[in-house]
Amino acid sequence: MAEKLPDIYLFNPTCEYAVANGLASWQPNRLLQKMEEDLGMLPLFFARPSDVVLVKKIPPADYQEALEKIGIAPPRFIQISEIAKNDTFLNEPKNRLLPWGWSPAAHRLLEPLKLSCSKEFQRSPVANWKPEYRKIYSKKFALGILKELLPLLPADKILPPRLIPQVCTTKPEIETLIRKWGKVMVKAPWSSSGRGLQRVTKTPVVEKVWEKVLGIISDQGYAITEPLLNKVLDMALEFELIKGKVNFLGISRFLTDAKGQYQGNFLNGWPDNMDLETVKFAEKLPEMIIKPLLTVLENSLLPKFYEGKFGVDTLIFRDEKNDLRVNPCLEINVKQNMGLLSLELEKLISPEKKGIFKTFYNPEKPFLELKHEMEKEHPLNLHNKKIESGFFPIMPVVENTNFGAFILVSDKPYLSLSPNK
Repeated sequence: MAEKLPDIYLFNPTCEYAVANGLASWQPNRLLQKMEEDLGMLPLFFARPSDVVLVKKIPPADYQEALEKIGIAPPRFIQISEIAKNDTFLNEPKNRLLPWGWSPAAHRLLEPLKLSCSKEFQRSPVANWKPEYRKIYSKKFALGILKELLPLLPADKILPPRLIPQVCTTKPEIETLIRKWGKVMVKAPWSSSGRGLQRVTKTPVVEKVWEKVLGIISDQGYAITEPLLNKVLDMALEFELIKGKVNFLGISRFLTDAKGQYQGNFLNGWPDNMDLETVKFAEKLPEMIIKPLLTVLENSLLPKFYEGKFGVDTLIFRDEKNDLRVNPCLEINVKQNMGLLSLELEKLISPEKKGIFKTFYNPEKPFLELKHEMEKEHPLNLHNKKIESGFFPIMPVVENTNFGAFILVSDKPYLSLSPNK
């Protein structure tokens, strides 16, 4: 019976920052709150019509009509601010609580709903927060998985031992790695979507850069330092963890900008104009990586501390001999993520078509302006409720919408991957 009960979704992509902070009272800054508001409907693409998506604002009727045109029966939407007052909803039997990611703050928000959830959810590791859970959300945990995984993979295809990232707690440790590797990327242990990164490409390192790097160590206790590799491609392996077993869901093909920040996902395969050697290498990676990775993950802390979907980012690069290699576990996103969302969005476009899913933010340009431009350049063309071509915003767009997300199906999908147009 439990599977027929509604699942409850919440978009809280700032969960890593909440985990880093550790306080149930933590709140994102105003800009991040606006992002969560503008993109709050995104979990609907995982949901069934009987499920509930908690939102800051109920989406307008024309948005729900647009969803129905592409074959989506929208779930129910309930305002977060109304939860405590809505006795009917509070007491209604539910299956699972499925925030984008767990944190002490997410538990505090969803606490009133737990008593009416299924016994299966109440027995799962995510039903309550424990301080030790914090460690599986850190890049240090991902680094530990990487170190266990590398000996199980072909040495000529993977990150060599001399390039394995290091945990640093002092300035001299980072300086040693700069001398060793030349150019490095310094990462905050708890951060997401390419934020909390600092590239170090010039020596001597300027004071402003040191301030940021040492600020990470001061705030979070340490930093992860890794060599800046000659990257050619980003790819993520997407999984679901249920009752200690990890299941592979698929690969997501994503793109980052020069600073390492997430830009979007390719849908239905790599673009046709991509280097064939690189594509072949990438497509063979799952058969090389998945089985050993499942073994390492299932024997880690992850099944003890977590249940739900997650992604493992990989990085394909060329070594000094110009051979293709992979870092098979660059990061682990212990949450719903844009890669998992892209797997759902692929179902909305015609199977023989390729496209992109892209997020948008430009402080000088509202998303509504971009929407008008893109609809003019790329009018929407549907066939059997599937997108054949054109631009489709996947969230409501009103005058004050700052953050956006959209699908573009085009013969030239790279067009819209320029930085926020």
